[in-house]
Amino acid sequence: MNFNKADLQKETSYKTSRSGGKGGQNVNKVSSKVELLFSIGSSALFNDEEKLLLTEKLQNRLNKDGYVQVICDEERSQYLNKEKAIERLTTLLTKALQKPKVRKPTKVSKAAKAARLDSKKRQSVKKENRKNDFGE
Repeated sequence: MNFNKADLQKETSYKTSRSGGKGGQNVNKVSSKVELLFSIGSSALFNDEEKLLLTEKLQNRLNKDGYVQVICDEERSQYLNKEKAIERLTTLLTKALQKPKVRKPTKVSKAAKAARLDSKKRQSVKKENRKNDFGE
């Protein structure tokens, strides 16, 4: 995971379009919506193992051409939307590259076992006391 935003920006391409929502008269003139495209396969930032891991983890985010697509149209300015899109891509790639922690199997403590058995005994005695001898 040796990448930063500047390196990532060099390997991304952008498409801009007009965004809906707030912006007043400006919304019809300015293309503020940003669509960021990043190709994992042609990236020089990651080795083959990392590329394989990324394509596996982000397979639902890949389009038919093999690009990760991040769309941002929350802000009124194109620049801020580009920054947010890069931020989202960075977090997406970072999370995908994180290896899950290995679970260490643990044993149940003696106190917990004793408490469980004690509880079972009390429940057993309680049910035993409910029995009535109707036949005698």
